[in-house]
Amino acid sequence: MKNIYKFGTAAGMAAIVLAGCGDGAAPVEDQDVETPAEPPSEVAEAEFPVTLVDAMGDEVVIEEEPESFVSMIPSNTEIAYELGLGEKMVGVSDFDNYPEEVADLEKIGGQEFNVEKIISLQPDVVLAHESGLGMGTEGYQQLRDAGLNVFVVENAETFDEVYETISVIGQVSGAVEAADGLIEEMEAQVAEVEELAAGVDESKSVFVEIGSEPELYTAGTGTFIHEMLTMIQAENVAGDQEGWISMDPEAVVAANPEIIITTEGGYIENAAELIKERSGYADVTAVQEDAIYELNPDTVTRPGPRLTEGLMTLAEVIYPETFSE
Repeated sequence: MKNIYKFGTAAGMAAIVLAGCGDGAAPVEDQDVETPAEPPSEVAEAEFPVTLVDAMGDEVVIEEEPESFVSMIPSNTEIAYELGLGEKMVGVSDFDNYPEEVADLEKIGGQEFNVEKIISLQPDVVLAHESGLGMGTEGYQQLRDAGLNVFVVENAETFDEVYETISVIGQVSGAVEAADGLIEEMEAQVAEVEELAAGVDESKSVFVEIGSEPELYTAGTGTFIHEMLTMIQAENVAGDQEGWISMDPEAVVAANPEIIITTEGGYIENAAELIKERSGYADVTAVQEDAIYELNPDTVTRPGPRLTEGLMTLAEVIYPETFSE
């Protein structure tokens, strides 16, 4: 048996671009017993057995409420912990860094995952991820052949898709009520931010830097960062492009953003100061006004409960007069 499988190119790109995030794509959707489609908006209580369709298009039947989980990607882990499933988690990926309790759990690998290690943990459910399809698909099948329930969570690229993911993980785990509550809480937080943002008189232009070596990377449409900027009435200078994109530093200078956000502060010392020292940047408004801010990348790129934290942080640094108390 081969015991190491490598995630596909989607996860690889995410790991490179998002560096310390250990995530980059994310979550799911799907339904309950009879109709494996849209997750229900409200479910009073969990009932087993439950049948769900995962990202591979496979029906996954969970006979009874799971007592143990392995999570193969940080976003799944964060959602599980937020739903109160932390004590049931027996293994996580090498990239997991939140909450701090995950440091004490067994590690099953990262983009390359150890099939035999996962099997040895004997989880009731493996929360896999769509970004692992491709090079990791054979490994998923080996887990299933070993008798494990593997549920492949779909990528999430919008807040609504994250809500669907939370709902589905709630159904998989039996934590349906907690999932509904978490979704309602996040929706309320987003609504509050959007209500305040409606009072913004003049939109500010923003460049968000998510990687600087070997190329400068930023976020275009179809990313959480772009969606967040739109929610708070800010202009993404890379908003005319799609996905995670490479951008010429000269193009950044030409765009002359009023605000620069970097997500590299967690692993590059003096990230903001290094930006100021780049050739041509002295004439950029954000540099001249010392409007360069460092954000935790996991809160603006990882498809999980902390996205609302990232949204509020973005709002506070871009429009302090509106969002800072």
